[in-house]
Amino acid sequence: MQSKYTPSLQNIGGAERTFALVTGLIFLIVGIAGFMPSLTSFPMAAPTTFTDAPNLVSDYGYGHVFGLFPTNFLHNAVHIVVGLLGLAAATSYGGSLYFNRAFAISYAPIAIMGLIPGLNTFFGLMPLYGNNVWFNALMGILAAYFGFVKPVEAANA
Repeated sequence: MQSKYTPSLQNIGGAERTFALVTGLIFLIVGIAGFMPSLTSFPMAAPTTFTDAPNLVSDYGYGHVFGLFPTNFLHNAVHIVVGLLGLAAATSYGGSLYFNRAFAISYAPIAIMGLIPGLNTFFGLMPLYGNNVWFNALMGILAAYFGFVKPVEAANA
């Protein structure tokens, strides 16, 4: 039996840690899936041409993960790194708080960049357009909530 003085996951940033964990899992899965040809489709079902590919410095691995999200090998590697950081951050309240805040601060501008022609390829390195825009915006908003709003609500309760 747990006394009211014993810390538990619920009263020490359970939601913040859970968000970091779930975000880490999502990004790790999407990153690994991007390297699997069976889970990545080419635009317009044209595997030999890159007609839909933007001007990327490297179009290696260009395709759409799950047929939805434009990606390339560099983008997949970034997703794997972000996923591993999220999993590591979920091991502590402070780590998850820092991860959620850093994620919100970095992914909000990335979502906006996806709407601007010329910047929607992250300076030619990886695609940020299409379904990546709403996904990055949604994840950035959720990370902002769990990084900035939720801890203040818990502190004021």
